[in-house]
Amino acid sequence: MKLVRYGAIGAEKPGMLDGAGLLRDLSAHVSDINGDMLGDAALEKLRAIDVESLPIIDGEQRIGACVGNIGKFLCIGLNYSDHAAETGAEIPKHPILFFKANSAIVGAYDDVVMPRGSEKTDWEVELGVVIGTKAKYVSKENALDHVAGYCIVNDVSERHYQANLTGQWTKGKSCDTFGPTGPWLVTRDEVADPQNLAMSLDVNGKRMQTGSTATMIFTVAEIIEHLSSLMTLHPGDVITTGTPPGVGLGIKPTPVFLKKGDVMDLKIEGLGHQQQKVDQDA
Repeated sequence: MKLVRYGAIGAEKPGMLDGAGLLRDLSAHVSDINGDMLGDAALEKLRAIDVESLPIIDGEQRIGACVGNIGKFLCIGLNYSDHAAETGAEIPKHPILFFKANSAIVGAYDDVVMPRGSEKTDWEVELGVVIGTKAKYVSKENALDHVAGYCIVNDVSERHYQANLTGQWTKGKSCDTFGPTGPWLVTRDEVADPQNLAMSLDVNGKRMQTGSTATMIFTVAEIIEHLSSLMTLHPGDVITTGTPPGVGLGIKPTPVFLKKGDVMDLKIEGLGHQQQKVDQDA
């Protein structure tokens, strides 16, 4: 299934895409796409619905973040060996963890707004993993059983804040609008292998990132195993799993960063497309 949240910010409604890609309303069956309905039993009830019986949503609709009331927004850094190399970092021995503030979360087509004075805002296409059932001390062998589904995340990053404002990466990762998530939550049964998904990001039509989840240092299962040994993962938590090479920071000899008016286009195989226009706070 491809589950969607649509409508105005703060008033999103649940939806589902049918086989033709039409948006159908799920409001008669669930109140939202969130942790309360991401377990296997709840998803099976949704699968049993005759999609053609659901009302079609006509007209242009804003697409919100594909998960409502996200609990923890957990992020893994430097998880692609070629991306680590382009930034001059060593290959990590364990998954590098940082958090993104939930106030950064926006829809896949909402504007990304750089903070005042920002001159080093960067792009990062990433595979997002949505937890469906509680996970604590799980092994990598059964870790994926705790996944509800997958989505695209743009881990937008302000590099000066990240590296130079003293403290953890969170400062450069948590600015408002720096977490476009979606457009769809694709349930795990539709993703045969999360470690074999092509991914790309363009800026103003120019390809900047081309990669595959096959080159992750730590797999999705290994990440869940590691994180669940440190903290309980709850339904509705989102883990974003790192980015392939091609970020602006890594461009030689001079890094390239986003500016007002730029347009980012992101794709991950089977998970859809994102597009954000870049604006800047006055």
